[in-house]
Amino acid sequence: MGIRYGARTRPGTMVSTWLNSLVSGTVPPPPAGYFGGGSAPGRVATVDKFAFSDDSRSTLGTGLSAVNDLLSGWANSGTAGFFAGGYSATTVDKFVFSGDVRSTLATGLDVVTYRAGAMANSGTAGYYSGGYASGAASKVLKFAFSDDSRTTLATGLSSARYGLAAMANSGTAGYCGGGYTGSNVTTVDKFAFSDDSRTTLGTGLSAANVDLGAMANSGTAGYFGGGTAPSYVATVDKFAFSDDSRSTLGTGLSSARHYVAGMANSGTAGYFGGGSTGSNVTTVDKFAFSDDGRTTLGTGLSAATTALAAMANSGTL
Repeated sequence: MGIRYGARTRPGTMVSTWLNSLVSGTVPPPPAGYFGGGSAPGRVATVDKFAFSDDSRSTLGTGLSAVNDLLSGWANSGTAGFFAGGYSATTVDKFVFSGDVRSTLATGLDVVTYRAGAMANSGTAGYYSGGYASGAASKVLKFAFSDDSRTTLATGLSSARYGLAAMANSGTAGYCGGGYTGSNVTTVDKFAFSDDSRTTLGTGLSAANVDLGAMANSGTAGYFGGGTAPSYVATVDKFAFSDDSRSTLGTGLSSARHYVAGMANSGTAGYFGGGSTGSNVTTVDKFAFSDDGRTTLGTGLSAATTALAAMANSGTL
């Protein structure tokens, strides 16, 4: 029927959603991933959209509300995606997936923060963790999807750090990995979505790493890729959500690079895009979740871009 939903969709949800869309006269927007902002080489407001049906790229007519890099992204899958923070910015831009219409939240970040990690419990809230705000930060901000209101978690990261990445097992827990505290770290903090409590995994990243990317196959596993450890790496670490065990993929990124962004079509494939190998790249690597096999898209980003962010609409998670 041309409508695909993520791996966590309950039996019958796809059919009932489609039937409801016929009754209401609306059709859910096709699943797609978005890469936004970055440096190419000056800061840009560009938002590139990749249709998951065929991996074709288009560029939104309306990009970010201002040029920005070192920002972060998360999504309420099926509804809207968010690009937040960045260099000299507290802004949170919201893109409604139906029509890709952009608005800017009345309440943004509490202070200018960049090089943070972002993740989401789809349907409930998005989280913006750590980053650099006149020094390394341990704070975790939470944005409720019901009204876009912002709160601050009572328990933040286990250490103040920036240059980290984050991903989530929607409905269960989010993970914040890597970063810089004065030196690179392997730390992976886990936040249970039921009560926002934090634990720290006994097994962290395979190497101390900063300025990496992350994405997840919700219900199955999350992936941290690229970064600086201490030189640029192509490594992709995989964390199984069943027991939080870590493995490292035999095939990593197609080139060693940092400041990459990650997003996923949950249930199908994940994507790491952009970054720098010493010079900016347009590369978008795709990892099939069925076997973790990697291909590189024939059409990459619209411009060679680093320090960008990403988020995705995977349908109903």
